Amino acid sequence: MPTDSSAKISHFKDLALPEPILMALEEIGYEAPSPIQIKAIPCLLAGHDLVGQAQTGTGKTAAFALPILARINTTLMKPQALVLTPTRELALQVSQAFERYGAHIKKLNILSVYGGQDFRTQLQKLQRGAHIIVGTPGRIMDHIQRQTLRLDSLQSLILDEADEMLRMGFIEDVQWILERIPEQRQSALFSATMPKTIAKIAREYLRNPTEITVKVRTKTSETVRQRYWSINGVHKLDALTRILEIEDFDGSIVFTRTKTSTNDLCSKLNERGFTAIALNGDIPQHQREQAVEQFKNQKYDILVATDVAARGLDVDRITHVINYDIPYDPEAYIHRIGRTGRAGRSGEAILFVAPRERRLLKLIESATHQRIEKMTLPSVEAINHKRKTRFQQKISDLLTQDNKKIQQNLHFFKELLTDYQKKSQLDVLDIAAALAQLLQKDKPFLLAEQSHSTTSVNPKPRDRSKKERQKYKKDGQGIEQHKKKYETQQPDKHMERFQIAVGKVHGVKPSNIVGAIANEAGLSNRDIGSITIEQRRSLVDLPKKLPKHLFHKLNNTWICGQKLKISRLSEYSQ
Repeated sequence: MPTDSSAKISHFKDLALPEPILMALEEIGYEAPSPIQIKAIPCLLAGHDLVGQAQTGTGKTAAFALPILARINTTLMKPQALVLTPTRELALQVSQAFERYGAHIKKLNILSVYGGQDFRTQLQKLQRGAHIIVGTPGRIMDHIQRQTLRLDSLQSLILDEADEMLRMGFIEDVQWILERIPEQRQSALFSATMPKTIAKIAREYLRNPTEITVKVRTKTSETVRQRYWSINGVHKLDALTRILEIEDFDGSIVFTRTKTSTNDLCSKLNERGFTAIALNGDIPQHQREQAVEQFKNQKYDILVATDVAARGLDVDRITHVINYDIPYDPEAYIHRIGRTGRAGRSGEAILFVAPRERRLLKLIESATHQRIEKMTLPSVEAINHKRKTRFQQKISDLLTQDNKKIQQNLHFFKELLTDYQKKSQLDVLDIAAALAQLLQKDKPFLLAEQSHSTTSVNPKPRDRSKKERQKYKKDGQGIEQHKKKYETQQPDKHMERFQIAVGKVHGVKPSNIVGAIANEAGLSNRDIGSITIEQRRSLVDLPKKLPKHLFHKLNNTWICGQKLKISRLSEYSQ
């Protein structure tokens, strides 16, 4: 490739990508390709192998996903691209990125394959045909060994976060896979660092690869305070309402992921007494401009927007940016929170993070070189105090307004109520309270404690019949045995019984437990023994002498919004 070619690239249209992909990028809100995309996409489109040294947050997923999508043949129902990732979370993230970038490619089929998933379900999906496979090395190996995954039509192989796969002990599995796929293929390896083992793999399995190195230079404004709320128990809309009630904001922009959700959330916020307006790509440009103008002029206090609608938005009164849906791309996050804290003014950025999205939070922190502060939701007492104070302040503000029309109206109502008080002989405060009730109607003035419980809201799973449990055991996802039988049964001689702090009340299933432990501890499904799920805890058999670092890692693993808090059952029986 010419060394100066990247200098001419300032837009995705300059990268010779097909129109369906450009349409998807436009809808997502991507403005210009990142440095790694500018360097990698032309190289991969030209068919060259590639070694990319890049940190998370540089846009490397799009760097390899877009060229793969540009060359995919959807009429051939066979795997044409394989992406290997170290964890199931990354596999899901990458497959979701493929789906977003390929949203306008007809009949495109993408499949994520990782441990902890129902093997039979994966098999059924593979039999139906998939164009792109994204998976973890262990489960991909299983399918190749069982001949349920055939890669004879493979054109592209991507090793994503190769150094992480080395750290987790997957490199031998990766090499095993590399030796069993077609030699005539394009390969790309991406790694944040380049240890000797990774460099050796690049030399052995890639053909004269182009080498590129990109460093993260993204930085967020120091005037923006960044916080995140870990979604747990309270419904997102209720949490957003609490935050908007307690925070002293002038104008706020709330980012959601889809066009539909902007309209839905906007309606719900208006129902709750806020003044909100939606902005998304389906709204005609002149209406968008009108909405922004109304927001500037304080007719609305909240904009609910997608990334594409908020491009170039520069409104002085935006004091708060709330990421109601976490962005998949750190660059999108940086762009979003850049809407506040401008020209030296202070700003607030709040991010909603579900347990399964914690990896995205880490990516954002890595890209911004900043730790995002964890926040707690305002208490019911704090919200109710704020409501009372705000109500009293509104009365004071109205009575002291120097507006002729308002003063005339107040004088009229004062005379009307004076006349009513004389006739009815009612107490003045009773009359004022009745007027407040007329204004409030049936809507509760104070927030009720039970309506915003911080306990888990996951529905309680139904009990399985004996026949269903037997069928579940045969499927190989895990074993849910009858409690009495399980407690009298000793684990196998090479196994030890552990307790974890997640149970039926949290909506957990054996497959959740198997998947989390297999991914975090690097164990195969065969290393995980019997599982029983009780109301508030679960018991699981794992290999004896579990290393301390794995024990610590599992302790901080999340399932169904709960930390595992794993401990040896023997500690409780002594």
